[in-house]
Amino acid sequence: MNHRWTLLAASAALLVSTLFANAEDWRAKYPELTFAVVPSENATGVIERYTPYMGYLSRQLGVKVNLRVASDYAAVIEGQRSGNIHIASYGSAAFARALITGVKTEAFALEQNTDGTTGYYSVFYVLANSPYKTIADVKGKSLGLVDPNSTSGNNVPRLMLDKQGIDPEGYFGKVIFTGSHENAVVALVQGTIQVAANSWNAPNDSTLTRMIRKGMLKNADGSSMKYEDFRIIATSDPILNGPLAYLTDLPSDLKLAIEDAYFGARTNDPEAFGKLSDGKMARDGWTPARTEQWQPVVDLVKFVDGLRRKRS
Repeated sequence: MNHRWTLLAASAALLVSTLFANAEDWRAKYPELTFAVVPSENATGVIERYTPYMGYLSRQLGVKVNLRVASDYAAVIEGQRSGNIHIASYGSAAFARALITGVKTEAFALEQNTDGTTGYYSVFYVLANSPYKTIADVKGKSLGLVDPNSTSGNNVPRLMLDKQGIDPEGYFGKVIFTGSHENAVVALVQGTIQVAANSWNAPNDSTLTRMIRKGMLKNADGSSMKYEDFRIIATSDPILNGPLAYLTDLPSDLKLAIEDAYFGARTNDPEAFGKLSDGKMARDGWTPARTEQWQPVVDLVKFVDGLRRKRS
């Protein structure tokens, strides 16, 4: 019996030693990691929200985690393709584009909204004091999209319009990419465009409502704008939230450590989690995810690519 217990203890010690050695191995290979995000808000706001969380990840993983605020979705895709971005926060269409173009990345987490759902919508906004109430009313006007790889700011709006037999470039007087969800709203307020595509979760949860809460939108007289100063003239079917994704080639122990850090964030560092959430994530933040969940979005992006080829 004593000999049996001795063998068990030796096996357990060997397992612990192996796990520790594996952890040390990946830390030697990856002394620093880079996390990238494309801001839907201004870059300063992103840095303020994410910096405490990068500190949390660094402590949990035992290596420094750097924040990269990417200029657009393409920068995240190419950063992961080159292996310089190890963990990324993707929009659904950008993740689909990465998969279509052969980036070795895989989803591991999906953001949950405050009500526990995992989706959102694409909407077309106009100003409430305008005469526009339907897509038919904005024919010949200027449309503001977000980014070529944006789900709610380009791909889904194009699908919505295609279902009505509308080619945006031929239907609207001008179509422009504004660069971010916030920029699209600002362009609408300033009159640069008359209709803006954007993301929307609920009446109290969207890019627009967050901008209003922060006092970022003003009327001509300097007074703060309200949600009622905008009108939604079209809404899409639900869209799956974008994933958190890590490089496929990362060591399995490192992947597991990243997952543990994310799924334990609310408990391990409620302050950093709360700052990152900014009141727009569910209590536990994320739910486990698989890359296959975004196959419908891959199909959508391929469809929109087909529309673009037809036009050219």
